[in-house]
Amino acid sequence: MRRHTTTQRMPREHFDAVEKPALKPAPTTPYDVPLWAEPKVAPDQHAQVARALYSLPREWLGHRLRARADRSTVRFYDLVTCELVKTHARKPPGGRSTDPADFPTEKLIYAMRDVDALLNRARSHGQALGEFAAGMHRKTPEPWRCMRLLFMLLGLVRRFSARRVDETCALAIAADMFDVFRLERMLKLAVPPAPTTPEPEPARVIQLGRFLRPASDYALPCIAQSLNEGEDS
Repeated sequence: MRRHTTTQRMPREHFDAVEKPALKPAPTTPYDVPLWAEPKVAPDQHAQVARALYSLPREWLGHRLRARADRSTVRFYDLVTCELVKTHARKPPGGRSTDPADFPTEKLIYAMRDVDALLNRARSHGQALGEFAAGMHRKTPEPWRCMRLLFMLLGLVRRFSARRVDETCALAIAADMFDVFRLERMLKLAVPPAPTTPEPEPARVIQLGRFLRPASDYALPCIAQSLNEGEDS
């Protein structure tokens, strides 16, 4: 209850008059303690923080970054310069945050699990082939497994030609079979198309020898003498 020598007020009087009106409301949530980590950017251009995956630009592939994860965001910093590299919204364990701008155009299908793009690519090689790919997608809803099967189907197009694969897919659809492994076996066991018969080569003309001699020149003397005696008689 003593009087302060500077304010000339008692501490309780000063608190009620000056400090108490300036106080903010007491927090209702616990303090957000950030999580720090140094993940490495994997070959798929994702880094793992708190068991969730976050995409990074391609130039950071194989590098280690310093990550700060709080309740709502995850920030990645350069280990050397401490500059901000990327910011993502925090995902729960097992989640995945992928920014399409981090990937080149040819890799975007894999990064975004774009099954529809692979289905359109299969349809471009033939109607039956597109129907077979759509049937596999219906039977395999998991995106990563379906993408692997579609990659295998497109690989068969490169190996056996689009025409042969499309014809075999038509047979498989008629039998209600949508298994790419059995389709590959059908293509391997199928009789390959007979090659076109080449035109026969023209007959070769054998020229006579320049130094051809009569057969009598090669006969023995006794045979030649008997031939002469027979001619005289």
